[in-house]
Amino acid sequence: MRKVLWAVLCALLLTGFALTGVAQQSNKQIGINIVLKVPTDPAVLADLGRFGKVRDVVPEIQAVTLQAPVRLLAAIQALPYVAAANPDAERTGAPVDTVTATNFAGGISTWNLDAINVTDPDSTSVRTVTYDGSGVYVAVLDTGLLDSWRQYFPQERVSVDYARCFGGGGGNIGFVSSQPNKWEHDQDSHGTHVTSTILGYSMRGTHINGVAPMASVIPVKVLNQNGHGWSSVIARGIMYVAGLKAGPLAGVPVVINMSLGGTALDPMEQAAIDYAIGKGVIIVASAGNRGAAGMSYPGAYAPVISVAASGWIGEWMSNTWWYAGNVPDPTNPADYYIADFSSRALAGQDLDVAAPGSWIVGPYQENSGQTSYFFLGGTSMASPHVAGIVALMAQKNPALSAAQAETILESTAIPLSAGCRTVYDSSGASSSVCWGADATGAGLVTADAALAATP
Repeated sequence: MRKVLWAVLCALLLTGFALTGVAQQSNKQIGINIVLKVPTDPAVLADLGRFGKVRDVVPEIQAVTLQAPVRLLAAIQALPYVAAANPDAERTGAPVDTVTATNFAGGISTWNLDAINVTDPDSTSVRTVTYDGSGVYVAVLDTGLLDSWRQYFPQERVSVDYARCFGGGGGNIGFVSSQPNKWEHDQDSHGTHVTSTILGYSMRGTHINGVAPMASVIPVKVLNQNGHGWSSVIARGIMYVAGLKAGPLAGVPVVINMSLGGTALDPMEQAAIDYAIGKGVIIVASAGNRGAAGMSYPGAYAPVISVAASGWIGEWMSNTWWYAGNVPDPTNPADYYIADFSSRALAGQDLDVAAPGSWIVGPYQENSGQTSYFFLGGTSMASPHVAGIVALMAQKNPALSAAQAETILESTAIPLSAGCRTVYDSSGASSSVCWGADATGAGLVTADAALAATP
C-alpha cells in the first residue's frame, strides 16, 4: 500500500513540476512585432499596454514592438486593429565558409568583376563600362565596418555623416536603440567584405576595383558582433534609410544592400520595405544559403531584388585565378554554375537573378587590428554585385525605380538552364555541382547589358 501511495505521490509531484514548466514557458517574455490597421494613436497604444510593454513605435508604417508573454500572442493577433503580429524574427549575415587568401601579387581586375562585365584584364583601361556609381548612395545594412576600414577604403567614399548603428530587438525583448559610432567598431568583418565588392579596396597599397567604386556607401549596422540580429532592428535600419531618401538625400538615387536573412517574412520588416520603396529606395538582398530548404527573407519578398550565388568553373585552376584569371567573352553560361548552398525558390518565393558568390576575395579580419583578406562564399557576396550594378544604372538614370531596376536586370540576364558542371576546389579535387530551374532566377546578371537597357 505504501508503495502505491509513494508512486501516486511521485506522479503528482512530477505532474506539478511539468505544469510549472509549462506555466513558466507560457509566461516567457518575448519581443512581438505588430503592424496595425490603424494609426499608432495613444488609445491604441494604451490598449496594447494591457498585454505588455510597448517598447518601440514606428508611426510611418503603423508598427509597434511589444514586450509580452508568449501565451498572449494569439490574443494580440486577434485584436481587431492588428493587421499582423509575430515574434521578432532572427536574421543572420554569416558567410558559408572562409579560406585564407594569398598571392595578392598585383592585379586590378578580379574574376567576379570580369564575370559581370565591369572589368576586363585584357582592357587597357580595365573598366569596361563608363559608369562608376558617382552621385549614388548605397546603404549597406550589415555588421558595420571594422575599426581599420580606412586602411581598406578611401575615406571619401564612406558617408560618415549618415552612418548609423541600431541594436537590441528580440534579444532585448523588443527594444531597439541607436548606438552612435558603434557602426565603425565591428568585430565580425562581414559588412566590410560586402562593402569591398561595391567600392573595391586597397590590398596593402594595391587598388582592387569595385562594381561602383565612386558610389557613396552608408554603413548601417543592424547585425551584432556575431553577424546576427532581429527583424525589428532591420526594419529600423530600412526606415532610417527611407528617411534619408525623403529628407537630405531627396532627389539623389539611394540603394540598399542587405546581405542577410531569416526563414520567415516579418510584417514589420515588410512594411518598412514597402515604405522605403514607396519613397524611391531600391532594395537588393541575398537569396540565402539554405539550398533546397528555400530562400531567406526579406530576399524572397517580391518587391526586393534577390540574388543567388553563381560560380565560375575556372575557380582554383591556379593560385592567381582571382586576379589573373580571364573569364571568356562573350559570357557563356557553360562557364558558370549555381553554388550548392545557394537557396532554391520554393512556392511563393521570388528569386530574381544570379551573380558571383563563390569564393570572393575581400577584407576579412580574424584578429582585431591586423589587416587580412579572405575568400568568402555565400549569397551575401553575390548581393553587393547586383547592388553595385543598380548603382551604375541609377547613375545613368537617377529617376530609376525599384520595379524598373528589377525588370531591366531580369530581362537582360543571361539564362542559366538547369544542369551540372564539374568544378575543382582549392585542393584540386573535382566534384559535380547540379541545380534545377528553381535556383537561377532569370539568370546571370551583366552590368553592360543592364546599362544598355537602362533608359
